[in-house]
Amino acid sequence: MEPVHLFDYASQQARWLSARQIAVAANIANANTPGYKGVDVPEFEAVYNSTHLSLSTRSPLHIGLDPMALDAIPVKEGLAWEVSHSGNSISLEQELLKSGEITSAFSLNREVTRAFSRMLMTSLKG
Repeated sequence: MEPVHLFDYASQQARWLSARQIAVAANIANANTPGYKGVDVPEFEAVYNSTHLSLSTRSPLHIGLDPMALDAIPVKEGLAWEVSHSGNSISLEQELLKSGEITSAFSLNREVTRAFSRMLMTSLKG
């Protein structure tokens, strides 16, 4: 039987969504901070294509670090819709739209994984 990579992909996307949610939350929390520049994470496709699913270790007894760990995802400067007089580049409307996108993506990820899991269990039961 071939390995099922869908669960790995869904797990990596969920971690990426968590990192993006952290960045959006930081932007919203600093919406009134003078001079704060908004941040966002690179697109998931770019992060996924730049990571390898193999483990890197010095010894066969060691477990390698996960390249999709939240600390390993680089943060990029977000594009601002507007810059206020204080130099702050956060638009609450834009951040709330991103938050809605993240919630929708989490829901889609969960439902696809759940449907695939049910299909896999049904095929194994016979």
